[in-house]
Amino acid sequence: MLIQAGYKIVVETCRETPLVLMTSVRPERMCDLKSKHEIVTDPQLTAVEYRDGFDNVCTRMTLPVGQTQISCDFIIEDDGVPDRQVPMARQHDIADLPSDALVFLLASRYCETDLFSEIAWEKFGHIEPGWQRVQAVVDFVHGHLDYGYQHARATRTAWEAYNERVGVCRDFAHLAVALCRCLNIPARYCSGYLGDIGVPPLPAAMDFHAWFEVYLDGDWFSFDARHRTPRIGRILMACGRDAADTALSTAFGEMRLVSFEVVTEETSQDARPAGSLALAA
Repeated sequence: MLIQAGYKIVVETCRETPLVLMTSVRPERMCDLKSKHEIVTDPQLTAVEYRDGFDNVCTRMTLPVGQTQISCDFIIEDDGVPDRQVPMARQHDIADLPSDALVFLLASRYCETDLFSEIAWEKFGHIEPGWQRVQAVVDFVHGHLDYGYQHARATRTAWEAYNERVGVCRDFAHLAVALCRCLNIPARYCSGYLGDIGVPPLPAAMDFHAWFEVYLDGDWFSFDARHRTPRIGRILMACGRDAADTALSTAFGEMRLVSFEVVTEETSQDARPAGSLALAA
């Protein structure tokens, strides 16, 4: 299966403003690219890539005064298979976890594990460790939170989402991550593309999506508390402890969002020229 994906963002600044983007495909998916993957700006700006501590691809640039359009357009190959389901996947003892997974057991900016420990064990401690326990967390979060764009708030934490019982996809992911960590299951926050492939299309405009991964049986598995069911065509851009590690853009100064559009859909096309995404600015 081929997927066309990309975005077009227009921002405005009143002075030169350094910017860091985290909107590139993760290194492990780059081998699946079937066209050039390049961040294009108008006006043309100098951009420098680097890898952060989680191996996410970050792009630095300095925005000029006025409006800047930032876009990316690519074709990527996908196996067309829904998220892997391994109900017998076992949970590791902490002593047996790889060292680089331990950070995903700790509290972070948006995932206050210290506040959830008693709640997590009371609700899920009786469930078989491993896949079944993670699925129980997903089912709980899916039913506990009311989804809606009108509920979006950039500063909402997992604890606040739990008590307010509302949120967007990032809040669903944060709450599930916090609960899993309390249960000694390494969990990391993920951002990327997820289109309406294999499911009825949603009426809302396309956006980037947030989900989470857990470490079970020697591998990372995707779970989605917002949708709850396995989905086709996830394109991972970044992962980290929570949304603070995977921010789509970080501006070091005042920046106003003028427009924002995202595309991700199945296509039969082969590679196309970069920057040809048909989105209205």
